[in-house]
Amino acid sequence: MTEAFRDRIDIALTVNGEAVEGRVPAGRHLIDFLRLDLGLTGSHAGCEHGVCGACTITVDGQAVRGCLMLAAQADGADVWTLEGLTETGVIRDLQDAFVARNALQCGYCTPGMLASIKELLDMGGVPDRAAIREHLSGNYCRCTGYEAIIDAVESVAKARAGEAA
Repeated sequence: MTEAFRDRIDIALTVNGEAVEGRVPAGRHLIDFLRLDLGLTGSHAGCEHGVCGACTITVDGQAVRGCLMLAAQADGADVWTLEGLTETGVIRDLQDAFVARNALQCGYCTPGMLASIKELLDMGGVPDRAAIREHLSGNYCRCTGYEAIIDAVESVAKARAGEAA
């Protein structure tokens, strides 16, 4: 192991609306900092290569793969995890739609799906089913077949826009 990877870096960021400081190994990924150092285990570490989307979180308003971003890169950032999004109620309608449409089964992919969908819905408007599929193309789900997830997203987008679902 090189000296650079043994070095520790001081970071300060906002996580779920709370100021957080930490001293992390230079090579620690953001998802590991959140899960191991802060105990925020709602977001999952799946493939650890940025392929599955299970680790998707929100950083400065954008959905990012927590396994591809170093904790040091989040210094000064505004980070939101499933815990924070749930506690604030900002995704409550989306969570309710997932339950109502059976859009989750094992639930492993759900936190990453919700972070990705939040980003899409924050863009405004009502995306069509193709746009929803495209936006979720980096989030794998082995259980649902995606149709129920797309139905849930479509219904929430329409409801937020004041349209009939």
